[in-house]
Amino acid sequence: MFDGSFAAREISSRDVDQVCDLDATVVNRLRAQRWVATGFDGLGDFALVDEELDKPGPGEVTIAVRAAGVNPADLKHVRRESDSTLLPLPIGYEVSGTVEAVGPQVDSVDIGGDVLAFRVRGGYATALNVSADKVFAKPASLTFDEAAGLLLAGCTAADMLRAASLDRDETAALHGASGAVGVAVLQLARLRGIRVVGTSSPAGFDRIREFGGVPVSYDGPGLADHIREAAEPFGIQAALDASGTDDAIDASLELVDDRSRIVTIAAPRRAAADGFIALGGAQPESQLFRDSVRSNLIRLAGQGDLVVPVARTFALEDAVEALRLVAGGHAGGKVVLTT
Repeated sequence: MFDGSFAAREISSRDVDQVCDLDATVVNRLRAQRWVATGFDGLGDFALVDEELDKPGPGEVTIAVRAAGVNPADLKHVRRESDSTLLPLPIGYEVSGTVEAVGPQVDSVDIGGDVLAFRVRGGYATALNVSADKVFAKPASLTFDEAAGLLLAGCTAADMLRAASLDRDETAALHGASGAVGVAVLQLARLRGIRVVGTSSPAGFDRIREFGGVPVSYDGPGLADHIREAAEPFGIQAALDASGTDDAIDASLELVDDRSRIVTIAAPRRAAADGFIALGGAQPESQLFRDSVRSNLIRLAGQGDLVVPVARTFALEDAVEALRLVAGGHAGGKVVLTT
């Protein structure tokens, strides 16, 4: 077994024998299924296809996927593209599963080890090849479903706290607090001594309380006043938006004078128009930060300090239905595809 991400090494003769045996019996003939986008218009362009998976190249590992995280970004990123040379476009950014094979120049890895991987291409699949630096040992305490839903939401949540410059004993308003990213923000904030007033529908109130937040309904008028009342006597120092609604943004602008402490992951147009921060995983600063916190998030999850509430699971062939639920913004937690 291994600890953390894989690093380059010279593989042993035993490993060579293992890989060669596996190449002959599995990898060279491995048939995989995966979801791809055949166009950029939306879910109607998604297709489940069969393919032959190449054996892993230098610095790669082959993962037999047990679960894949479903995220709004999976659909949003397809719709943002327009270059037809990218088609068919693989779907999915995070998986968990079992190591089937390792390529040359990969650190000591036992075939059969349980792993999770983030920032992959084509995670909605039965198997895929992944750069070894994106692969981490799965803590035994995490299920495959939990592991597949950990890193995208967790890294995004940590990045939001960083970008808003939140520190101990401060209070943040959090819009979309009962969703996958919101729940991760609540937990990481509590670990750092940061108070959170979280907005959601009443159905999410218990989840917000469970993870240390004070719930406020986003329904009805006077949202900023309700948040302000819930935050007494501390006040609101920053606002984090994971919902993207105009009501959420308007309340954030009313509550926080310093627009460098208002952060959204869901309303980039409002951010550009009103002069606050819109975060995205492809931004260089965010990408470096998110990559730097992966090991720590896995450690926290492994010891039970960061929980991944899985709201629903879908079979791989039902990926379109799963994405439709997630895109609607009311999944109530993490949604995962299982193979």
